[in-house]
Amino acid sequence: MNRTTLSLIAGATALAAVTGFAAVSAPDPGAAERRTGAATLPVERTGLLCPRPSTSDLAETTYTSFTPVTEGADDKGTAVLRSAAQQSAPDEDAEGEDGKDGEKAGKDENDENDEKGEKGDKDAAEGDQADKPVLQLEEPGKPVTAEADGADAPALVGTADGRFASGWTAQQTTEVAAGTGRGLQGVACSAADTQFWFPGASTDGSRTDYIHLTNPDDSAAVVDVELYGKDGELKTTVGEGITVKPRSAEPVLLSTLTAEKQTDVTVHVVVRSGRVGAAVQALDDETGGDWLPASADPSGRLVLPGIPKDATAVRLVAFTPGDADVDLKVRLAAPSGLITPAGNETLHLKGGMTAAFDLGELTRGEAGSLVLTAPDGSVPVVAAVRVLRGEEGKQESAFIPAARPVETRATALDNTAKGTTLSVTAPEGGAEIRVTASAGTKGGTPQTKTYSIRSGTTQDIEAPVPAGLKGSYALTVETRSGGPVYASRTLASAEGGVPYFTVQALPDDRGMVAVPDASEDLSVLQR
Repeated sequence: MNRTTLSLIAGATALAAVTGFAAVSAPDPGAAERRTGAATLPVERTGLLCPRPSTSDLAETTYTSFTPVTEGADDKGTAVLRSAAQQSAPDEDAEGEDGKDGEKAGKDENDENDEKGEKGDKDAAEGDQADKPVLQLEEPGKPVTAEADGADAPALVGTADGRFASGWTAQQTTEVAAGTGRGLQGVACSAADTQFWFPGASTDGSRTDYIHLTNPDDSAAVVDVELYGKDGELKTTVGEGITVKPRSAEPVLLSTLTAEKQTDVTVHVVVRSGRVGAAVQALDDETGGDWLPASADPSGRLVLPGIPKDATAVRLVAFTPGDADVDLKVRLAAPSGLITPAGNETLHLKGGMTAAFDLGELTRGEAGSLVLTAPDGSVPVVAAVRVLRGEEGKQESAFIPAARPVETRATALDNTAKGTTLSVTAPEGGAEIRVTASAGTKGGTPQTKTYSIRSGTTQDIEAPVPAGLKGSYALTVETRSGGPVYASRTLASAEGGVPYFTVQALPDDRGMVAVPDASEDLSVLQR
């Protein structure tokens, strides 16, 4: 095999292009380079998918797109989000119906040509409109927004390359004034993948939960949706072989997949062919609704960061694949350190069965994050919490899944001067982080602050706000030393006495890739 240096570098770059991320640098890029002989460079291409925001005519959605300034990035590039709505092909003219006997059905040739010309112009105009970007970045370091109202707001498919690729982030935030799922619903747009876990979904009569599947590619994707309840896998009727058309989005109502009505369900999405983006939209008749993003991959140690300090109810939903049972150790990372919640020291999970536990007012007025640990980390688990704020009759809900750590950098979008809370936890060791508030969408000067997070604690930090802020802004969190660090951002407002809110965990943006050093590769080839 002729393995040249060029092919190795191209392979690493291609990996970053296809997946949107590759190997992530350590907090000290210089140390990583000395240790591995690899240079750490910005990714050159990435992709994001945003699900359809709402089925409500009362929905008001804001899309936001942003790329932080990255040292070493290319000086050219684009970042564009477009509608994922499937476009039907123009009708083909067929010989036959009007002219099957060689007749023109009363039309002369000029009239027919005129009609074809008008039809072509219309198809071209519709095609141009369909291809028009919903959002396009103009420069790194400054977020841009777009708004859409009602149930017609589309799912989005986007790509970024060059100077916009490293750390590219997008978010959609939707406010629904009334009806099922009323409240604030937010979700960060995500990369396509082939497997997802969603503990915390429901097929109960009071819930309307959709699994949104978005296909960014030019060929169809085939997806299986598996549901697991309190007694194991639920019998599904049409959960296998769901086809998602090319460059389109498919919302699937979970209650149509099974006749069983269960309060707590774990959804497992497996892609047979192609790849998709996936997220669950969980809507409740009484307690509003929000997006349930995928849990971090099954693991023997999970962190669920940033439970609001004024949460009035916290419900943990967990699932372990396979047949092995496990007793999860439960701890709360509070501002003072790691503590064990009274009465919930350990939680028993049966293999292949979804379990739910009411943890009550877990945080008791202080910032907190859940830390779940299996003995010796031997049994993998997925988990999420459903959080309520407000009093009965005026409650709103949100979800926090187990999160990946901020290894190098992560960004939260659509922040406002009031109503934004940044929560950071370092459950295993102290850490230093740097937080940058970007320029505002309509004006403002970036600001940066550095914070120390003590080991085993969660802190709701007073995040910086751009000087002279106009519009919304981005918050970028960078791990400078120590860790691992986990973070989430809460957006909150109040409408009619109901505390609207949404929480998004901040996974690492995986904007850097390790590329083998050319001289080292050549020396290997010369031997």
